[in-house]
Amino acid sequence: MSGKPYLTIIIPARNEENRLPKTLGEITRFFRTEPYTFEILVVENASDDGTAQVAAAFAGEHEHIRLLRETRAGKGNAVRAGMLAAYGQYRFMADADLSMPVDQIPRFLPPAQENADIVIGSREAPGAIRYNEPHYRHVGGRMINTLIRLLALPGLHDTQCGYKCFRAEVAQDLFACQTLTGWSFDIEILYIARRRGYTITELPIPWYYQAESKVKPVQDAIRMISDIFKIRRNSRLGIYNRGKV
Repeated sequence: MSGKPYLTIIIPARNEENRLPKTLGEITRFFRTEPYTFEILVVENASDDGTAQVAAAFAGEHEHIRLLRETRAGKGNAVRAGMLAAYGQYRFMADADLSMPVDQIPRFLPPAQENADIVIGSREAPGAIRYNEPHYRHVGGRMINTLIRLLALPGLHDTQCGYKCFRAEVAQDLFACQTLTGWSFDIEILYIARRRGYTITELPIPWYYQAESKVKPVQDAIRMISDIFKIRRNSRLGIYNRGKV
């Protein structure tokens, strides 16, 4: 690919050999009709299936697709590696299951969003629609987000949705300071962003529950609560003070 693209779509992928071909195909077909340049950066994340081979095959056939290997397990590791290796002026993280339709991505970008440093997809903001999600998953998610609002990020309805867009310089600044490697990295990144005065826009989206989701509600909730207290401790210790404040 010659020159830097306008948009990088970062896909963290651990054991996604089955879902990745459909996702890469849908994103490619859609953005070939859009008026700006783009790249897809697949970050293979310590998989024990053929995820890397699938991504490498697509990259060999399409110049706008790149494969990055992150050998340390953890979604936070994968997204951080992708954000810091991306070339795009805007850097968009997307789940490999594409539970938000690809045609929603332009809503995160100018001209729809002109002044936001960060735009986060929300399954709970007014106007959002969830499809096919089991009731217990919704209730559990609401409980966790209530704790997140109380302890770390007041005012945000949904910090854990897998669709977020960052201006390039904002991504470089925030992800260079990230310390958490697992599911809670979103909370840490948004917490640092708030400290540094970046604007965060919460965008309601349509979202489709995927039965093959890798989220483990109870285990991940316990870990997330622990991580919130790590974030608060890091803040007290000044760990997030380096670079821009």
